[in-house]
Amino acid sequence: MALALTLHQIGVPCMVFESVPALQPLGVGINLQPNAVRELYDLGLDAGVLDGIGLQAREWALVGRNGNDIYAEPRGLLAGYRWPQYSVHRGQLQMLLYRTVLERLGPEAVLLGHRVTGYRQAADGVTALVETRDGRRIEVPGSVLVAADGLHSAVRAQMHPAQPPIQWGGAIMWRGTSPGVPVRSGASFVGLGSMRHRVVLYPISPPDPKTGLATINWIAEITVDNRDGWTQGDWNRRVALQDFAHHFDGWNYGWLDVPAMLRGAREIFEYPMIDRDPVPTWVDGRVALLGDAAHVMYPVGSNGASQAIVDARVLGAAFVRDGVGPLALQAYDEQLCAPISALVLRNRGAGPFGLLGLVDERCGGVFDDIDAVIPAAEREAFMARYKAAAGFAIETLNAAPPTIAPGAHVR
Repeated sequence: MALALTLHQIGVPCMVFESVPALQPLGVGINLQPNAVRELYDLGLDAGVLDGIGLQAREWALVGRNGNDIYAEPRGLLAGYRWPQYSVHRGQLQMLLYRTVLERLGPEAVLLGHRVTGYRQAADGVTALVETRDGRRIEVPGSVLVAADGLHSAVRAQMHPAQPPIQWGGAIMWRGTSPGVPVRSGASFVGLGSMRHRVVLYPISPPDPKTGLATINWIAEITVDNRDGWTQGDWNRRVALQDFAHHFDGWNYGWLDVPAMLRGAREIFEYPMIDRDPVPTWVDGRVALLGDAAHVMYPVGSNGASQAIVDARVLGAAFVRDGVGPLALQAYDEQLCAPISALVLRNRGAGPFGLLGLVDERCGGVFDDIDAVIPAAEREAFMARYKAAAGFAIETLNAAPPTIAPGAHVR
């Protein structure tokens, strides 16, 4: 949807094929980093719009298993960015983008119930091979095909038929939302625990004026032996609280009662933390991969959705510069494939949560004075390296010109 809006902005007609018969606001919370929010602002989706589906983040914090702070920093505008960071409900963001596409491009621009199963190329174009929900097979010609079809991308499978299977490192996540009083700054992202046993939480709505309760998005996570692979069958499934809550018995810190938070969820889903090994290129002639189809990554750095939005904008800028064809796709690939593939592997190694690993190694996770375990300068340098790798270092992002200049069009 971000790519469709970008193409409309630069004057390129497009068609979106969506496999589901009806879009629904599914999922739980995600974060949009300032580099992605900047791009949404440039698409006309500014704070006046985004404040309606989420909350501007104020803090990012890691807390040890004993409740003591490991690291905390301001986020978004409070950190000095020119754009905020947002905590939003994934489904609400998706529906916002979808409604905006329909408004700007027209309802005929999105074909629901149409799944792209592959492609066929010629020197002057590419044909998308499409299956409909009623079993029809159709072929749609175009100048380029961009596959944003996720973890199980059929286009990526054709482009890289020998790619390794989905990679699971042993982490299991249970995810839900619960009503609760926001902790710390009132808009804080908090990671609590250790590398192999932790809870992450953040509000995705402002507090209700009457009750003072916000919607708190949470992820409870443990890491287990993965030698037998993922044996649950489903990649996400609804589970009961008693299936996992015992892992977090006693996690009550006064300012945060984890067992009570878990009990407050109406629905809980279980997911393995998975990714795919990077591929050497996201492009085959007139076909490109984008978003999770290109770089599905562990959700430890809050940048999977953000990177998909950035992908769309970088690709749009390449079209403006090089025209809608293989040259632009190649430029997009050269700019993003190698560094974002490195980010996939960095996140597999725990991303910013790697600080929890250092605490585990140096003191077994229990400490009174974090400076005696990891000096402040070392903690700050660790986070600065991650921000630079993920594309949202403050000074660099603030100084960068717009990805797509105002008024730019494909000639």
